[in-house]
Amino acid sequence: MKWFTRIIQGILIIAFLLSGFVKLSGNTQMLHDFKEVYGYSKSMMYTIGSFEVLGAIGLLVGYWKIILGKLASVGLAIIMVGAVFTHLHAGQGLSVAMAPFILLVLTLIVLFSRGGKLK
Repeated sequence: MKWFTRIIQGILIIAFLLSGFVKLSGNTQMLHDFKEVYGYSKSMMYTIGSFEVLGAIGLLVGYWKIILGKLASVGLAIIMVGAVFTHLHAGQGLSVAMAPFILLVLTLIVLFSRGGKLK
């Protein structure tokens, strides 16, 4: 189970780094979605992108410092709950909200594992 959790953690690190860097790069499509579709500001996009990158770094350090990985998982889970709510509230449906929901589930698996063993 230890390796299963580590693989999930690695997938999350890559996913949140990519997602965060897209937001931080000021991608025009992402900016349009944040402003026009979700009703959020440009600074909110940069804030969420920063938290995603920091969370990914926290998950990476969590390979050696388990508590930091758990704290990063909490933060990323909160972001993913917000993402699922945002997509559903914007009327985009379950198909769009499914990606953040899957990331939420994977983040919760990492959060509730203890040293590779689920509680």
